[in-house]
Amino acid sequence: MQFQQLRYFVAVAECRHFTRAAEQLHVAQPSLSQQIRALERELGADLFTRARGNIALTDAGEALLPLARRILADTDTARREVQEMAQLRRGRVRLGATPSLCTGLLPDVLRTFHDAHPGIQLLVEEGGSHDLVRELARGALDLALVVLPLPTPSPALTTVELLHEDLVVVSSPAARAPRSPVRVADLRDTPMVMFRHGYDLRELTVAACRAEGFEPVFTVEGGEMDAVLGFVRAGLGVAVVPRMVAERTGTGLRVTPLAGPGLHRTIALAHRSDVAPPRAARELQRVLLGAGA
Repeated sequence: MQFQQLRYFVAVAECRHFTRAAEQLHVAQPSLSQQIRALERELGADLFTRARGNIALTDAGEALLPLARRILADTDTARREVQEMAQLRRGRVRLGATPSLCTGLLPDVLRTFHDAHPGIQLLVEEGGSHDLVRELARGALDLALVVLPLPTPSPALTTVELLHEDLVVVSSPAARAPRSPVRVADLRDTPMVMFRHGYDLRELTVAACRAEGFEPVFTVEGGEMDAVLGFVRAGLGVAVVPRMVAERTGTGLRVTPLAGPGLHRTIALAHRSDVAPPRAARELQRVLLGAGA
């Protein structure tokens, strides 16, 4: 049974005339008749009673007609759905990002993307780079914003550098102001609020302190980005965060730059090498790369 045969069948059933149905479909009448005969042979039953000037549906034809209409309607719906997705009117993007990027970079980028493509559903998963790489590899994400170098380099992933971020020290305005700019060595014996294990910022900060010969002192640890910033505002300690995050916190925190060479991190956009991202994901990728330029 072919899709074209069903179209011909429905046209004849509605016109009750082979010649008029052929004209409506812009096909030759003999060709239409041949396709109807082929469909009847396939089904093993006559679909029409044929008398001069009188075409009527048989019982088999009456049974097939609503099914054929439904199949044709479903096919049209499928075609529109695919076209809408291809034209970015519908679809979804599964994006992974580190929590600091969800606070700093993503709000403005996702606002821009949503304004241009309001029909695209955005699903955002927060996590450390290690977790996001694993989710990419198993196909649970289309794109991910990760920190380079990756904890476990993977040839199955393609990464494109997006931006280089400076890290700064944030503290409560009520606390004694640190020297500006502050050196990593100045953080010795300074109470710090620290992110949970798995945060890229935690690993980077601890590594920088150890490079200066000391272990950081934690007053509170284990928080997510919003919690850490709240603890700092409450005067529980200082924290090292990306400048982009600090600038979005408004007047609630004092921001102090780090003395040269300072601390930096590289953010990259990653996707699987063996599977091309969906059209909507490729469009979000374009917006992200433009924001990082």
